Amino acid sequence: MKKITLLVIVSILLIAVVAFANISDVSAKKNACTTIQSGDLVASDGSPILLGFDDWGYNYQGRMFKGGYCDSYRDAAWCQPYKDVNLMMKWNDAWISNQDCDGDLKLDRHYGFDTYIGSGAWLTNHQSGEYEGENGEVCKWNYFVKIVAAPADASLDGGTWYNVDGVEIGPEIWRQFAIIQQVENDACAGLHGLQYISPDNAGLGGW
Repeated sequence: MKKITLLVIVSILLIAVVAFANISDVSAKKNACTTIQSGDLVASDGSPILLGFDDWGYNYQGRMFKGGYCDSYRDAAWCQPYKDVNLMMKWNDAWISNQDCDGDLKLDRHYGFDTYIGSGAWLTNHQSGEYEGENGEVCKWNYFVKIVAAPADASLDGGTWYNVDGVEIGPEIWRQFAIIQQVENDACAGLHGLQYISPDNAGLGGW
């Protein structure tokens, strides 16, 4: 009876040690990543990344942008014709993470994947603005699009991504991505509502 009790105690202790080791391993991996809170991470232009919205409109911790279209490109010269366009973007961790786990002190993109293909990355882009119509009227417009990274088993044919079963995912954009939904409203141009939806799947969680 004592031997059986001793074996049970030893087994429990071994399970506890293994469990603690696994927890420690997971904790170590998490701690290996550098967060925005550390103050050590930098943006693509070398400026430090801080919590909250920066001067350009990026909130990397919240994975979103809100500002002018040209602000998203650091007010680049080529972007000036679109300076009056308002832009809001949201993305997931695979698109741009809010931490650095590969040690380059920059926010990770498609972490664990060589490219965005198959990473599950997605982005939403909401633009709006106004312009003068042919008769001098003010034309207000807005545009919304969902963009996803193409799955690893997808194929690109004639500018359109298709899933492994040959079902259309959506038009190709930026080579590695597909548009899965477009909504556009512009009364002056005769555009109202949904302009495109993926025959495969228009849900961001499905990729």
